[in-house]
Amino acid sequence: MELGEERQTITVNKLISTKKDIVTIEGDMIVPDIKPDILNTMDTIGNVCIYKKEVLDGKVRIDGSIQLNIIYLADTDNEFTRGLTNSLDFTQIIDIDNCRAGMNLKSNIQIKDIECKVLNGRKINTKVMLEIEVMIYSNEEINILKKINSVEGIQTLNSTMQINNLIGTGSCRASAKDTITIDGEDNLAEILKTEIKLMGSEAKVSYNKILLKADANVKIMYLTESGDIKLVSSNIPVMGFIDMNNVSESNILSSNYEIKNIIVKPNSAEQHSIYVEIEFEISCDASDSLEIDLIQDMYCPTEELQLNQKEVSTITNKQINKEICNIRERISVPEISSNRIYDVEVNPSINNINILNGRIVYEGELNLNLIFSSDANTRMDVKKYNLPFTFTVNNEQMNSNKVVNTKTNCINDEFVVTSDGMIECKVDLEFEIESYNSANINIIDEINMTENTSEMMPSMVIYLVKEGDTLWTIAKKYKTTMEDIINVNNLENPNNISIGQKLFIPRYSMHKIA
Repeated sequence: MELGEERQTITVNKLISTKKDIVTIEGDMIVPDIKPDILNTMDTIGNVCIYKKEVLDGKVRIDGSIQLNIIYLADTDNEFTRGLTNSLDFTQIIDIDNCRAGMNLKSNIQIKDIECKVLNGRKINTKVMLEIEVMIYSNEEINILKKINSVEGIQTLNSTMQINNLIGTGSCRASAKDTITIDGEDNLAEILKTEIKLMGSEAKVSYNKILLKADANVKIMYLTESGDIKLVSSNIPVMGFIDMNNVSESNILSSNYEIKNIIVKPNSAEQHSIYVEIEFEISCDASDSLEIDLIQDMYCPTEELQLNQKEVSTITNKQINKEICNIRERISVPEISSNRIYDVEVNPSINNINILNGRIVYEGELNLNLIFSSDANTRMDVKKYNLPFTFTVNNEQMNSNKVVNTKTNCINDEFVVTSDGMIECKVDLEFEIESYNSANINIIDEINMTENTSEMMPSMVIYLVKEGDTLWTIAKKYKTTMEDIINVNNLENPNNISIGQKLFIPRYSMHKIA
């Protein structure tokens, strides 16, 4: 007999595994012949480029490079500042249980620290500590049973749930290109460092396309022929499109930007400019929140049903929020005093996340590299300073059962030396917070109807409630309905039956008991 099943197909997205590792990428660099010898290194900054990511059985492979800028003090009579560039290629294999080829990978890769050791005047050893966080997700299509049409009297135990339905995933390439003009009086000698930060990312939907926009903030420090140290910056637009069927404006969009390649090169001396090109890989997934009337269990008083059930892990109540943390502090750095600050490198880190009912409390610090002139001859010096902060995000839906993933980015910074020698720090951090619940749901995968071999029930049974009983389990056991038990026993609160309570259980009838 055909059951006439009505089912709804959805795609559930579930977190399989997450892992965070600190790895060290190491390499030696030979100083080019045209550069003077090294006395010591002063500052090193790097940008991570990811060439390829691959999900394999039991592991993840990531190929990339670290583009390094090293500022050093030259071993010459006047000890002036010079710059070096270097690239450290790496291939990192991360073992992950339950990981399978074809699953989706999200990653967050950041430089935590860089160590430089001068081996001799012409050779430097560099160690870069990378924090690599990977999250493995799988997508599974499931058919949720909604209704049985062709069998009368079927009883169902339903529950309503909010489930995230994955609409689709995709990626695209995008380039940020610009010619950054420098002071017309400057004759550029060399580039000392390049710092790249992504700011103001947003995603919008239009006609089955996702429009992804952001700004690449590029900050370049350079040396002039006259020995001056200068800083120039520019916000370069980044834009990409991802085609995705059935995507809509109401969907939840989660995007990620990764640098694949960087080109920074001075133009001719007459142009007084620097050409910058950055290639990005942008990925995005779209989901919506569906309210599902889920059938947890079912039976038929007049027929024998065999149910095959399976447990499915999924994500529910997904949210993506952006919050701004404004840090305003005055700090004392005696070495700087009234000297000029060339630049401050701001690297935020989160040390602890406390997830509470209604809020998240972040404890972290700003790792500051203050680059300043240490004397009247514009000699450069660097001072490290750690500035702790606490940031509270209020969210009514937050609780300790939530999974929270957070990305932080410095979107604005200003450092001013005041007349009393203190430094006023104004830093704005953007927190992108993804939160969700992990849930296991039981779905009825298959239903088979067999011959009803049960004996005819007596017209009435007297039953004493036992521990663990519910009206549903009692009705299912005696092949009747909850509604009939409630009516016969005049139950005012059917959800609150007590152990030892006497219940009259009527035989099922197609005619409802009044």
